[in-house]
Amino acid sequence: MFVAKTKSPDEWRAVTSAISTLVDEATFEASVEGISFRGMDPSHVALIDIHWPNSAFDEYDCDEVVKFGVRVDEFSRLIKRADKKDSVEITMGQDSMLYIKISSGYKKEYKMRLIESSSSSTPLPKLNFNCKIVLASGAFDKILSDVQVLSEYISIDSNSKTVQFSGKGDSGEANIILESTNEGLEELTVKEDSKATYSLDYLSKIIKAISNSGGTISAEYSNKMPLRLEFRVANVGRIHFYLAPRVQD
Repeated sequence: MFVAKTKSPDEWRAVTSAISTLVDEATFEASVEGISFRGMDPSHVALIDIHWPNSAFDEYDCDEVVKFGVRVDEFSRLIKRADKKDSVEITMGQDSMLYIKISSGYKKEYKMRLIESSSSSTPLPKLNFNCKIVLASGAFDKILSDVQVLSEYISIDSNSKTVQFSGKGDSGEANIILESTNEGLEELTVKEDSKATYSLDYLSKIIKAISNSGGTISAEYSNKMPLRLEFRVANVGRIHFYLAPRVQD
């Protein structure tokens, strides 16, 4: 028995958009507690970890662990057929097909063939972070875009009073400095001054995929260590994104 229903398609869109930045195929795991997904991109540079608790759904019923694998673009295409006010209900049939029911006044039902679920589980990295930055998602997206006009990577350098985002390329350099009093910077916690550099390609894709959902982004990192982003998306729960640092010459 597995039923997961949301009042709108926004939650499913946020989840599928986030996953699509890294992988083409996704295996979701549903349990009594809720739905989870964890996956790593083919180059092992980035990892995404999603936990969607049962309390976030309009209706949720799952009496045993169920795994269902989908091609992300196919699944996303069906979810996009829902209007903003439509409810979305996902169920799994005895025929190993996924049923997607979309309804408000006008009802649609899709039946999608599942793909073989991958059995390998990706362990989460065990990390202690020295710096934490909390930004409005729109503010973070703007910073990345401002640096990306000149650079393919971004360096984050923070101390107790300021955080600097910078990058450079063949045509020049970009520097953005935020003070703890700046609007948009909701929190700056620094145990130890730290600096690390990351790929803008990966970062921009994940931020743009989720920033439309609003909310805040928490970024944690240490010197030359992976970056962990935590997205708090309304009615979804937790989306964590890990990105390996870029090694500079």
